[in-house]
Amino acid sequence: MARLTRLALAGHAHLIALQALVGLRLFVDDADREAFLRVLREAGQQHHVALHGYTLLDDQVYLLATPRVAEGLSLLVQSLGRRYVATYNRRRVRRGGLWDGRYRATILQPGAAVLDALVLIDSQALRAGLVTAPAEAVWSSARHHLGLLRDPLLATCDEYWRLGNTPFEREEAYRQRMLDGLGSRRVEQLTAAVHKGWAVGDDAFLAHLAEQTGRPVQPRPRGRPPKPLS
Repeated sequence: MARLTRLALAGHAHLIALQALVGLRLFVDDADREAFLRVLREAGQQHHVALHGYTLLDDQVYLLATPRVAEGLSLLVQSLGRRYVATYNRRRVRRGGLWDGRYRATILQPGAAVLDALVLIDSQALRAGLVTAPAEAVWSSARHHLGLLRDPLLATCDEYWRLGNTPFEREEAYRQRMLDGLGSRRVEQLTAAVHKGWAVGDDAFLAHLAEQTGRPVQPRPRGRPPKPLS
């Protein structure tokens, strides 16, 4: 079966995942993390991709981003592959890549799906057992959204703005969303969607997206289609 083209659409938020090769760490120390974020900021500016959220784990990276043009995401990841990997290898006198295959991505329907993806990203370090509270996740966008610092790397998405009329209201509303959590079913849905390349949204959004992209955006039902009634 031919591999489906990756979903990418200008002006829509995308949940993106990058995975290290088995046995490798993407980030050995804070210098690596700082270098990655520096390249990410420069590549985002160069390829007109707005970054709304991120988290850096030892062997994974999750991003929430909106490209101005559809190819912006691929160009962004290519830049990370060239420039960050070169820096990483130069520090360790090594050769070869870091990524386990292609990056994974999914398109999110504006609204609840985007906000849920942001919560997913900002709680990844907690879910992985690396911190005891999201506010401790230094290498993520969580502290920015909780009002603990201002991260110049980030462009606030509309869904976050709609949480309140003032920064304090938005931060408190987001803090409550983080405390409430997503629930295991929603976490599984978003995680499966990004790794399998299926879009997240309601039926109308998915139908419109399939028409725009010319490819399936959700897995087909199992089994044979029902026979038409005679």
